[in-house]
Order: sequence, then structure tokens, then C-alpha cells
Amino acid sequence: MALLKEFTITPDPEDPRLVERVTGIDQKGNSVTASVTVERPLTLYLNSREIVTMMTICDYPEYLAVGYLANQNMLLDGDVITGVDYEEDVETVVVRTAEVSDFEDKLKKKTLTSGCAMGTVFGDMMEKFDGAFLPEDARIATSQLYTLVKKINTAPSLYLEAGAIHGCVLAKGDQPLIYMEDVGRHNAVDKIAGYMHMNGVTGEDKIFYTTGRLTSEMVIKTVQMGIPILVSRSGFTAWGVELARKANLTLIGRARGQRFFALAGEQRIIFDADLGDEGA
Repeated sequence: MALLKEFTITPDPEDPRLVERVTGIDQKGNSVTASVTVERPLTLYLNSREIVTMMTICDYPEYLAVGYLANQNMLLDGDVITGVDYEEDVETVVVRTAEVSDFEDKLKKKTLTSGCAMGTVFGDMMEKFDGAFLPEDARIATSQLYTLVKKINTAPSLYLEAGAIHGCVLAKGDQPLIYMEDVGRHNAVDKIAGYMHMNGVTGEDKIFYTTGRLTSEMVIKTVQMGIPILVSRSGFTAWGVELARKANLTLIGRARGQRFFALAGEQRIIFDADLGDEGA
């Protein structure tokens, strides 16, 4: 298993491939220059089969590709990856496995025009979700939560530089480990899933933080990664809460400063912080 230090990976707002400077005017008609996030198409192949074209900032295409396949259950734990090839000039990434994957085999048995293929993927995702086990003994102290959120919010990021982007962080206690950003929150999640898959990082003692809403998709992917605690500065959807309760996932939202709501898995929270000023 890989050893992780605080902020092993962070966004690079100085990378010229990720941010462009564009001129325009402000509300008074004055000339301004603004930083804008760059997005590009990336087509993903699993062996010889085209899977999807994603719009992404394309900073970690290999992690994005593997994480997408893993989170969609197109790539299973027993599948051996023999290579991940990114071709920037043709905007493609190819994940190669030693044998035909389970997903490819299923696709051969389905009529694509019937919609059964995507139904099979969703069915597989829910089957893995239903069988997932999240450790009951995992804990997060409120002091750790407040420190973690502050570290994330003050770290250099594309969000602070240009906005129009979502961020996700893999953490342990109050220690942020992997920080990924992308134009779609699902891409940021998949990059972290890909890092975990490719580096042998497990989720049972980790916390997942996202800037995005706590939707059913976010809950399902967090559970699939084996992470017992999910935190967001944003709010919840009803199905996200329902699925979190079903999976016994600790779901913490609207986490800002020293305030939050927990709507599932509250038993993992240790209240050890002195809140002091209620306006903090």
C-alpha cells in the first residue's frame, strides 16, 4: 500500500494548460482580464472499445480513465491493467487489460440500441453498492473536520484562481492527501478513485470531501471506494440521503467554518471541539 503524506497531489493553478487569461469588460464597462478554466474532450477506450468522451481539464488523464472504469464497474478488482496510454495530440486515453474485461463480455451479449448495455452498468453499480461494507469503527472528530475544511479551503487551487470547477479531496483525519479538481465533480471523484486503484490505497480509514452536492451518484461512488465518511460544503439530495442511510455512510453537508449538518451515519462523529464564537 502506498504511503501518503499531506497533499501528495494538489491542483496547480500555475499550469498554463489549465488556465487561460481572457480579456473583457466589467459592470462599469472597464477593460478587465480574467482567468478562465480550460476544458478539453478526452475519449476513453477500454482495450479496443470506445467507452465515452468526457470534457475535462485533462491534468491526470490516466487516473481519470482508470477511476471512471472502476467506478462504473467496467473494471473489476481482478482485472489486470497492462497499460494506460494517453495520446494528447488525438485526445484519447486507452486502458488495456490482460484479458477481455467482464464489461466488454457483457456488451457482446446485449443489443446496444435497446439501451440494455447502460442498464447493465447501472445494475452492476447497484449490485456492488448493495454488497458494500463500510467499517463501523471509523470515526471523525469535529476538531478534525474543522481543521480539514480550513486546510482545503486555503490551499492553492484552480477554484481560487479561475472558478468554474469542482474539487474533491481524499483525507485521513485532518490530513488532506489527494486533491483533484475538474469541470465535472464526477471527473474529480474518478481521478481520486483511479489514484487509489493504481496505487493500492484503501478507503476504510479515509474521509472523502467534495465541493459539490451530496447526490446519489456521489454517495454510490464513495461507498464503492470503501470510504465510510463523506463531507461537502454543499447540500443534499433526498436520494443521496436515503442511499447513505442504507449503506451506513456518514454523510456530512453544508460544512462551513464550525457548522455542518449530518443526515446519515451520525454515530461516527465525535464532538470534541469547543465551538467558541457561534459566528465562526
